[in-house]
Amino acid sequence: MDLLSPRPGVVQIKPYRPTRPPKDGRRWIDLSLTQNPLGPSPAALAAYRNAAGQIHRYPDWSQDSLRHAIARRYAIDVERVVCTAGSEELIHLVTQAFAGPGDEVLCHERGYRGFLKAIRASGATAVVAAERDMVVDVQAMIDRANERTRICFLANPNNPTGTYIPAEYVQRLRAGLPPHTLLVLDSAYADYCRRPDYSDGTEIVETSDNVLMIRTFSKMHGLAGLRVGWGYGPAAVIEAVNAIRGAFNVATPAQAAATAALGDAEHEEATYAHNAEWLPWLSRELERVGLRVYPSVCNFVLARVPTDPSLGVQAVIDHLAGRGILVKPVADYGLPDCLRITVGREEENKLLVAALAEILG
Repeated sequence: MDLLSPRPGVVQIKPYRPTRPPKDGRRWIDLSLTQNPLGPSPAALAAYRNAAGQIHRYPDWSQDSLRHAIARRYAIDVERVVCTAGSEELIHLVTQAFAGPGDEVLCHERGYRGFLKAIRASGATAVVAAERDMVVDVQAMIDRANERTRICFLANPNNPTGTYIPAEYVQRLRAGLPPHTLLVLDSAYADYCRRPDYSDGTEIVETSDNVLMIRTFSKMHGLAGLRVGWGYGPAAVIEAVNAIRGAFNVATPAQAAATAALGDAEHEEATYAHNAEWLPWLSRELERVGLRVYPSVCNFVLARVPTDPSLGVQAVIDHLAGRGILVKPVADYGLPDCLRITVGREEENKLLVAALAEILG
């Protein structure tokens, strides 16, 4: 083997290529990324600016203020909280810590693609369980687990489908996995799902020794550009992640902004209320112009373009781009005829629907 060749799993990874608007000076509406259309909390912005005078110093390696703020907010043990540069870094760190060549890591068919990237980078083998009607099939995941399964990833709610499974199903999955398997719950969109049968996984972590919950500040809190994620899990898991994470992995302004964001309940409620109003509106209007929309509890919808020999996903994408609107193709999730569309501001949502009506008739 060539000395400069990466391990086989790395060769299988396709670099992330987000949809980007042309640099033509036009104003673009970006509904391709699952961002907060209202932006960040004013309190977070103020904290970010106040931290600017400290950027010549290294960040607090212990993440003390931020971890304590998280622990207070969610009534959890601060010693079992770790913060990372976005939730994706934590996905990579926990995979690196607990899986490698010869191990298997379980995930679901249309689960977040960051799982596969982390698995392949670690040298472990990815095992993918089929879903049913865009929803995680718990029994299918249990059936694929074995003595080599080191980690099981579950995105709940899931991106890009927008679907979720109730807490009792998550408990069933945990109980059905081998005791040596770490169940990792990616709850990035938990803030948008207030269904009575849903849980972000906090109580499952509290009552288990093999469950890690992952959260993010990128969605509800609007801090995607600062990259702040966090996890809550067994002490041994947090200890392992801390052993391999970069000592200064979360920047000072990011820690300050995230800490402040946790205290701005007004901004969170405004964000939730906006999504609660416009998610169903967008779903109805997309159906009205001819798309099939799958039920979503997130801040986006998955929409299927109708089968038509004269029309296809790329034609729709190109038409929208011509109107200055970006949406997300999801062919890499095995959904070549679907688009993921983020809930935008009122004007953005209405412009999107009008542009789709032009091409779909």
